[in-house]
Amino acid sequence: MDELQRIDAYWRAANYLSVGQIYLLDNPLPAEPLKPEHIKPRLLGHWGTTPGLNFCFAHLNRIIAERDQDMIYIAGPGHGGPAAVAHAWLEGSYTERYPAISQDAEGMRRLFRQFSFPGGIPSHVAPETPGSIHEGGELGYALAHAYGAAFDNPHLVVACVIGDGEAETGPLAASWHSNKFLDRERDGVVLPILHLNGYKIANPTVLARIPEEELVKLMEGYGYRPHIVSGDDPQVMHPLMARTLDVVFEQIADYRAGRADRLPMIVLRTPKGWTGPKEVDGVPVEGTWRAHQVPLSGMRDNPEHLAMLEEWMRSYRPEELFDAEGRPVAEVLATVPAGTRRMSASPHANGGELLRPLVLPDFRTYAVETKSPAAHSSEPTRVLGTFLRDVIAANPETFRLMGPDETASNRLQAVFEATDRAWNAELLDGDDHLGAGGRVMEVLSEHLCQGWLEGYLLTGRHGLFNCYEAFIHIIDAMFNQHAKWMESSRKIPWRRPVASLNYLLSSHVWRQDHNGFSHQDPGFLDVVMNKKAEVVRVYLPPDANTLLSTADHCLRSRDYVNVIVAGKQPILDLFTMDEAIAHCTRGLGIVPWAGNDAGTEPDVVMACAGDVPTLETLAAVALLREHLPELKVRVVNVVDLMRLQPAGEHPHGMSDAEFDTLFTVDKPVIFNFHGYPWLIHRLTYRRTGHANIHVRGYKEEGTTTTPFDMAMLNDIDRFHLVIDVIDRVPGLAERAAYLRQHMVDSRLAARAHTRAFGEDPAGIRDWTWPY
Repeated sequence: MDELQRIDAYWRAANYLSVGQIYLLDNPLPAEPLKPEHIKPRLLGHWGTTPGLNFCFAHLNRIIAERDQDMIYIAGPGHGGPAAVAHAWLEGSYTERYPAISQDAEGMRRLFRQFSFPGGIPSHVAPETPGSIHEGGELGYALAHAYGAAFDNPHLVVACVIGDGEAETGPLAASWHSNKFLDRERDGVVLPILHLNGYKIANPTVLARIPEEELVKLMEGYGYRPHIVSGDDPQVMHPLMARTLDVVFEQIADYRAGRADRLPMIVLRTPKGWTGPKEVDGVPVEGTWRAHQVPLSGMRDNPEHLAMLEEWMRSYRPEELFDAEGRPVAEVLATVPAGTRRMSASPHANGGELLRPLVLPDFRTYAVETKSPAAHSSEPTRVLGTFLRDVIAANPETFRLMGPDETASNRLQAVFEATDRAWNAELLDGDDHLGAGGRVMEVLSEHLCQGWLEGYLLTGRHGLFNCYEAFIHIIDAMFNQHAKWMESSRKIPWRRPVASLNYLLSSHVWRQDHNGFSHQDPGFLDVVMNKKAEVVRVYLPPDANTLLSTADHCLRSRDYVNVIVAGKQPILDLFTMDEAIAHCTRGLGIVPWAGNDAGTEPDVVMACAGDVPTLETLAAVALLREHLPELKVRVVNVVDLMRLQPAGEHPHGMSDAEFDTLFTVDKPVIFNFHGYPWLIHRLTYRRTGHANIHVRGYKEEGTTTTPFDMAMLNDIDRFHLVIDVIDRVPGLAERAAYLRQHMVDSRLAARAHTRAFGEDPAGIRDWTWPY
């Protein structure tokens, strides 16, 4: 048997195993004619893309073995799980991870039974699948994940199979530009394989129907060297694919050696559902949209379909591929690479195996000096930038900062003292900090930033994604998928912990007064809070020192999604560094210098979360202490939003006793919040005193205006908070009527000033703590 025959045997074995996963409960070889009881009662899975994926795996294995090539795959087509699982089982890594799924007939039966079956595994290329870092149903992100995996992996090739349905998505279309950010000296290589099988679920695909000349020009325009592999006859396709891959990897070698500027890509055109039933019930199937999912159905009640399934499975000649005990024969396994060269066993696809802790400078040395609270201001993200600058310098191969053209806008520009923006395209005079090898990744696509970072983290590195708060919503679905991936991975013993995905959201809702309503949205917090408590964390540090402490904690963490919301505009410095560390460690706490209730029972609790809401709360408390000195006020600031939940709902949650001690069970709580008010109610609705909690926050009122007017539009301003206290503390309304009217007049005066002069009154703009 020659080399191409061995590749064909592997391909047929993988196809056989894939069909078996979709259809069979029992009789895996089959040792006897198929019967209705051998068929799963619910047929779930997708056949259409599977044979093309298996074709790629079979041929890539030869390249890996011949060239001793370090390689992983990204399976982009939706629901390509049968192929990736079959591949891992044939390579032996599946049995290594799951010993009960042995490489014999009984193991094959269990392999088939578990697929898309209650208590089994998903139909996607999920975390349970060895060798995977990308959920196959996550359409649009395969190529971004592939490039993220290639960054800082100079010896790695990432073979990325892109489905032609996926290729229609916006994120994938933008992802082709990732080659402009690849550095030949320090990064690996991505080999895109655009798999055109012609159809999505029910419709033809765009790239499969445009003229081939136009498709080639499109890929050349993106900066690739396209190669076409097209056909439906295996006897023609195997040698064509083998020759093409030989040329492609010679071109990759030329690129790495500096002899070529463009990397290759492959357009693989095969029929949808290749090698499956050509016709069912008188209608075409192979090569049509009907092959997308399950070409044959109703076999428990349809003997004709049952016979067609058996004919289909026997067409792969399983007796040539598996011995009497169900083990793959030597000819099938001859193409499988050894050890960790197997794509399904690569440590790059289980990034925690390669993860090294970051070398982190002591964040305390970047502290803002605070001699008295709320007397001076700092720009928190500008202070953080100096810390991140030195993180980058200390970790030149394992840390990257991602962002959509907003690093300087978010006041992190100190990082450019240590690095440039990554750039591998044309350079012009006047370009600012652009160059090969830069550690800052900027492209005006939140999808690419997210995809790159996910691929980078899942292959064992670290990073931070900084973004305008309102526009992080663009990647809501990607965040959801990554959080689900992390949640599943945490339950799989062999998946090692990876670095957390860290978001820094700045240019936030309360200081987007200049850009206006379109830039004002804190709702990403609500999206994040929908995920499992084991995975997500949300932090709202109120000043520069708490931001430093929070960032250090998040960069050290594993297996989380951390969201940090922090402003870039000047905000009052509230805590010394020692106080900030203690406050962040607690996650929330009483601000002792702000209140006047020490040693007694408070009349009202003023709670706050977020930098601007905290500022306005402190200003309101100062007014209360000035005008109502007999009123006992307690100030509670929340940094870790998860602390508000009960202990049984989140690992960071507080016991009822601790919550009641801080917030009381019967006193009014005026809670000034960064985001939408109902999120606080959702987190605290089980608490004893929940009925007493009154939340102010963003209520979808915004425009281009001044910062304080923005606060007034949403009733989080200091004057309105004083009014809330007067209205809610029993017995206070009658004796504080004059003060209440004064607060109403103060709001009107502040608004009139902004309309007359275009800025906030100096007494508000420059306010500091008076005590």
